[in-house]
Amino acid sequence: MNVEELVRDSLKEMAGQAQPAAANLADRVFVLRRRRRTRRIAGVAASAAAVVAVAVGVPMLDGGGRDVRPAGVPDGRIVAHPDQSPPRDVIGAGDTLMAGYSTLKTVKLPDKDWIYTQTYRLLDPRTGTYKKDDRWSFVTVAPGARTAAVLERELPVSRVGLLDLASGEVKRWIPVPQGAGGAAFSRDGTKLAVTTYAENPDRAFWSAKVEVNSKMEPQRVPSRTGFTVIDVASGEGQWHKLPFRKDQYGMVGNARADLEFSHDGKYLWEPLTENPGRKYHALDGTDVQTPTVERNLRPYVEAGLSPDGKYAAGDFAGHGKVIASSIGDAATGKFVTTVPGQQLLAWADGKRLIAWGIGGDGNEFHQRLVLVTIGSDKVQPLSGFRSPKDFSGGRWEPLFATR
Repeated sequence: MNVEELVRDSLKEMAGQAQPAAANLADRVFVLRRRRRTRRIAGVAASAAAVVAVAVGVPMLDGGGRDVRPAGVPDGRIVAHPDQSPPRDVIGAGDTLMAGYSTLKTVKLPDKDWIYTQTYRLLDPRTGTYKKDDRWSFVTVAPGARTAAVLERELPVSRVGLLDLASGEVKRWIPVPQGAGGAAFSRDGTKLAVTTYAENPDRAFWSAKVEVNSKMEPQRVPSRTGFTVIDVASGEGQWHKLPFRKDQYGMVGNARADLEFSHDGKYLWEPLTENPGRKYHALDGTDVQTPTVERNLRPYVEAGLSPDGKYAAGDFAGHGKVIASSIGDAATGKFVTTVPGQQLLAWADGKRLIAWGIGGDGNEFHQRLVLVTIGSDKVQPLSGFRSPKDFSGGRWEPLFATR
């Protein structure tokens, strides 16, 4: 079966409304913080800036130079598999598709340390299916969903790979001698921000143990040292010192504090535990003011700014039986409307978003991917329900990319 046949057979007209939620459910729902992909640490101070310059170009994505595009989601159309969880076949809507997903487990070591380990299933753009690839501790997918930046196991690592999703081969390795622990592409895919750490941001250390529910547990340690912004075409980049931050009380944030690009790619930002929620930096690490269009974004609302910069995806805003999240005016911060999703994950286009939705059982952790639209109460299922149980194979975290 070729790609066109696969997609044609996958396209479905999805029925409208989600089942009604239990009474007062919304009063109990909170916005769940995604574990995926790129965020939240902090780091130990580092040394002087060092130049990373390697001769690496954008990888040729097929042995014959053929343009291998992702098994597709035709413009404006929806590919949904509400009977699949975890998904086996490609899911997408509009300009966005799910380029993969991960599951999380805790590995307990003999020295009493824990490592929170991700296992990835990545989209094979030739078949439109998700395939397990357990070589990587961290994956982020470039726009176009043909290339991913990957980090090997045992963070921090000394290099970043550019993985061809079609062949499963790493086409180029980019050295990062300062120790890579996270990465993020700019929206246009031309730049890659690599966050560096002195320790594994996903490892909890018994030496830093804390009491949790009357028991001692290992704790993750902030150790961010800085970052490198790499030009993907040339492979060149310069490392800049940027250690983990402390708030006004001397407290540090989460151990994983990866840097991400602003909407226009001109700046980097990191999440803060206090208001305003984000701290912005120039590409050399210098502190800068928050860009006007991003002043009203919430740091843990994954969808962020709409593609046209008009709307800001907001927090949970339900009440009573109503499950909803807010949409605001990006420029003014004023409330615009709500959409019927529990947590907003990605924009499909300027009016539609992919979100977590919940079913009629009233369990806010029993979620499935849905498509919601500004100005409509319609909820369109995209996936089956994931397990509510943490650290189980049935509780998966989506990894999105624009087409």
